[in-house]
Amino acid sequence: MTGPIDLEVRDVARTFGGFRAVRGVSFQIPKGSFFSILGPSGCGKTTLLRMVAGFLEPDAGDILIGGRSMLGVAPNRRPVNLIFQHLALFPMMSVAENIAYGLRRRGVGRAEIGERVERMLSRIGLPGTGEKRIHQLSGGQKQRIAIARCLVLDPTVLLLDEPLGALDLKLREQMKVELKLLQAQIGTTFVYITHDQSEALVMSDRVAVMNEGRFEQVDTPQGLYYRPQTAFIAGFVGESNRWQGSLVEVSGDEARVRTRDGLELVARTSERLVAGQPVDLFVRPEGIALAREEAELGGFANRLTGTVESVLFDGANSRVLVKEARTGGEITAALPQTGRFADLGPGQTAHLGWSAVGGLCFGRKQ
Repeated sequence: MTGPIDLEVRDVARTFGGFRAVRGVSFQIPKGSFFSILGPSGCGKTTLLRMVAGFLEPDAGDILIGGRSMLGVAPNRRPVNLIFQHLALFPMMSVAENIAYGLRRRGVGRAEIGERVERMLSRIGLPGTGEKRIHQLSGGQKQRIAIARCLVLDPTVLLLDEPLGALDLKLREQMKVELKLLQAQIGTTFVYITHDQSEALVMSDRVAVMNEGRFEQVDTPQGLYYRPQTAFIAGFVGESNRWQGSLVEVSGDEARVRTRDGLELVARTSERLVAGQPVDLFVRPEGIALAREEAELGGFANRLTGTVESVLFDGANSRVLVKEARTGGEITAALPQTGRFADLGPGQTAHLGWSAVGGLCFGRKQ
């Protein structure tokens, strides 16, 4: 990893009673990065963030910001700021007064405060709004003011704990793009906590996926999606069809799997597996070709036939649910937006096919 490191976590652990919330986590974040920690509720991500912020002390390990250990350093003396889902803006203050709050507490002079506030308002795309009251702002503008209130203090790292969770869907989609562009423009290191994989994948340079107190994989969004290293990552990041079964044979990195309900499927594997071993097999909906005639799928290693149960229309994200003829299992496939399947509906026959590299299998712990 090249360049200066703004945040380094070394083998950090934290236990509450007998519960191990964080288990030996280590990572480094280079200066100017947008780094997300993604995971389900209860995986330990907020505990980890609170240790970085200084609200909790680790039981073991070290946390370094700008190369300096933060062990024993109070939250208000760390070069970090934290934004929660509830932005805690002061409704009785103007926009400028909200942004200036931390500067006033630090004893910065009035003239310098005015200059820094105006400069920050321009950087977040809201020049000339300093006299507005908080209730006059849109949800997205409030988000930017909360970020400006932190950034005006020049933190080394800005911590964001699910800051978009309270927004409606359309505004959340808009703010994902705005946050990514704002971070790139300002250059401050962002550490973003979320359980929403879309937020993490869209905004981040790198993402750590956390599960049961540990990091399962730290990678680029593309690496997590296309090259998951564990069954948990394959099932958690993106949408996948999943079968459990046993390995029939392996040839190179290609595995033949017999599922529990009797299907024989071919997939790739990125780990050493042996015949007879229990496995989980994953296939993404967008990796499955949909056809009206079986002959159209002659080139695919995996071919199945079924009956359409439902069409879930959502523009480019549309899906079709197919009940497989032999087993009765349900398979989700992406619905191509070519117009060819515009009249596809429940009860119709559908043929599904995908290549060996379109599936991925992992050994399953019994």
